[in-house]
Parts: sequence; C-alpha cells; structure tokens
Amino acid sequence: MQSLSRRKMLALSGAAAGLRALGGPLPCLAAPNWVDRHTYGPFHCQATFPLEPYQPMFQELSALGRELERTLAIPPANRPIALYLFGDEPTHRAFLSQLYPRVPYRRALYVQRGNYGSVYAYRQAELAIDLRHECTHALMHANLPMVPLWLDEGLAEYFEMPESGRASGHHHFSHLRWDLRLYGMRRTIEQLEQKSSLGAMGRVEYRFSWGWAHFMLHGPIAAHRTLVHYLADIRRRRPPDKLSGRLRQAVPHLDERMIQHFKYWSA
Repeated sequence: MQSLSRRKMLALSGAAAGLRALGGPLPCLAAPNWVDRHTYGPFHCQATFPLEPYQPMFQELSALGRELERTLAIPPANRPIALYLFGDEPTHRAFLSQLYPRVPYRRALYVQRGNYGSVYAYRQAELAIDLRHECTHALMHANLPMVPLWLDEGLAEYFEMPESGRASGHHHFSHLRWDLRLYGMRRTIEQLEQKSSLGAMGRVEYRFSWGWAHFMLHGPIAAHRTLVHYLADIRRRRPPDKLSGRLRQAVPHLDERMIQHFKYWSA
C-alpha cells in the first residue's frame, strides 16, 4: 500500500488550483545539464540522464494517448507536451524551487502554462507510475478545457498502472472491496463532486474516484457511454451538467450497481 503522503503527492500534481492556469514567461533559471533529448509521440522529453534504458517506458507512454482515444474518445494531443526528467531528487527539487517557489514540493508535477503542458519528475523506482499519472492529466487537458477534480484524479489513478494491471492490479482494488464489504464506507459521485480543492481529497476520496472511474470503464455499457458523451460535451465547450445526474438517469440503482460491480468483479 502506498502511503498517504505519496497519494497526496500525486494528488497535488493533478488538478492543483492555479497551476493549470499559470501563464507568462518562465523566469530566468540556471539551465540543467540536459544530456539527452527525445520525442515520443506528443511528449518532448529532455533529461539529465541517458534515456535509452527507458525506451519501453516511453513506448508505453506513447501508447497512452491511443488508449485514451480508444476508451474515452479523447483525440490525440494537438500540441507538444514537455517532459523534464532529472537524475535525482535534489536536482529536481532545486529546479522546481526556482521555477515555482510558492508551490509545495512534490515528486511529480504537471503544470499547464497557457496552452502548453509540462511534466517534471525525477528518476526513482516509481518513475513509470508517476509519468503515466501525470501524462494522463496532460493528455486530457490538451483537449479538454476543464475536467472535474474527482474525475481528473480518478482517471489518472486508473491509467497510472501499466495496461496489463489497470483492471485489477491497482492497490485501490482490494482496499475498496474492504471498504464496501466490511466497513460500509462509500462515497457517492455527488459527494465527490462537492470536492473543489485537493485539500478536501483524502485517501478515501482518491480510492472512490478511482472506483467510479473503474465502474464507468468496466461496468454497465450505459455508464461508459455516459462518461464518453460527458467528456465530448466538455471538449466541444458545451456547458455540462453534473455527471452524477446523467449517470443516475442512464443506470438505475446506480450506487447498488457500483457496489455489486466490485463485489463480483473478476478480470
């Protein structure tokens, strides 16, 4: 199980208030010693370490955009997404402290400045998870003017796993089953929709945001269709109503169906 601090770290990197809207020129910074550069699909990567050993990870990242297109009908990114990768935590921390001195430090960070997204991370054991999570945010926001906080994080949590482990390999899966079976703990979509800041999102909220994303992607066809249509309306800049209302119309007994989905799910 990942610690709360780690979940918060990824959470803050998702839809942090203000970060997505940062604009203006970058401040003058001491240039890192970039030793390698490469483009993988929409991702323009530069790193302070050789990228060759990480080719499989970047091939998977390139495929992530196709997966979002297949499952969510989100078109490919129509603008570059910058990846800045550092060889160690101190270098990464020092660079971010110059770039965003008022932003609490985190291990992986997605920021949108104007129309362009950037991801900052450093080399460590869970780099692949961090990049899949942050790049999911980046790919969605390359095409969507907004995504509700809980849904943004729920989908990023889902796609942070390698493709073979997305359906049942996340640690959220077993914990959510315990929540539903033993503790009677649950979060409705309406409750998650009320969370307007990352400070209001704890472990349970992240777990249920992931759970509702899983339900919509692997549960009733009507739920999946509702999600796809909802994101399409956002993409077309049609003011969307609440996703909860759409789902309750499309899927009778929604909360019970979600509970049954996890009670009987098998990959």
